[in-house]
Amino acid sequence: MFQDFIEILILSAIQGISEFLPISSSAHLIIVSSLYDLKTSSLLIDISLHLGSLFAIIFFFRKDLFDLKNNQKLLKLIIIGSTPLIVFGYILYSTELIHLLRNIEVIAWTTLLFGIILYFADQRKIDQNISSNLNVRSIIIIGLFQILALIPGVSRAGITMTAARFLKFNRVDSGKISFLLSIPALAGASFLGLKDINNESLEINILVIIAVVLSFLFSYMTVKFFLNYINRFSLNIFVIYRLIIAIILLMIIYL
Repeated sequence: MFQDFIEILILSAIQGISEFLPISSSAHLIIVSSLYDLKTSSLLIDISLHLGSLFAIIFFFRKDLFDLKNNQKLLKLIIIGSTPLIVFGYILYSTELIHLLRNIEVIAWTTLLFGIILYFADQRKIDQNISSNLNVRSIIIIGLFQILALIPGVSRAGITMTAARFLKFNRVDSGKISFLLSIPALAGASFLGLKDINNESLEINILVIIAVVLSFLFSYMTVKFFLNYINRFSLNIFVIYRLIIAIILLMIIYL
């Protein structure tokens, strides 16, 4: 049980930190699970980790979410922007095509490619903000970009921020758009498989609870840190990190 707890702690840290940074949480979970053959790694645990991140983002933006009743426009935009990912995600999940994408080679190339794209997007001149410029056209574009996040290594946070930056939204507002769109995405990823919990043993259910709690803590701290960070700095450090990870993976694969 102690070994299981350590593994859950590692997976929770990876999920909580990487879910809201532009570096792909699914890629990191797959890489670590593959390299270290973690016994607790499973789709059920992945869902629990996403559920913890969902609770964290809801808690962090609780005031903004309560205000949505007075801001019907933003609520509609969030729904519109989330629809493409939910539809395509359900198709990939129900047909089990999602498993074909969960391999190291795919992750290596997507980490490299979309890291470079993120760099160029982050160089865009700023003149847009959520309150004045987020509209149906821009949210549809961001929502369509978000579909690519179904491919491990792309990063949902990364691709939504990339799209927002290409549309000239400032970094902080790009981050907020990404975080708001993460709520339906995480809800879909979490609740899609929650029914499986009833079919698992008591030990697995305990691990699920631990995974949710730890993922919540790591996710909350990451969101708070990231918003403060992008208010002062560029996204270059995440681009460099992605390039390093991609190069290491490509060397492992092809050398």
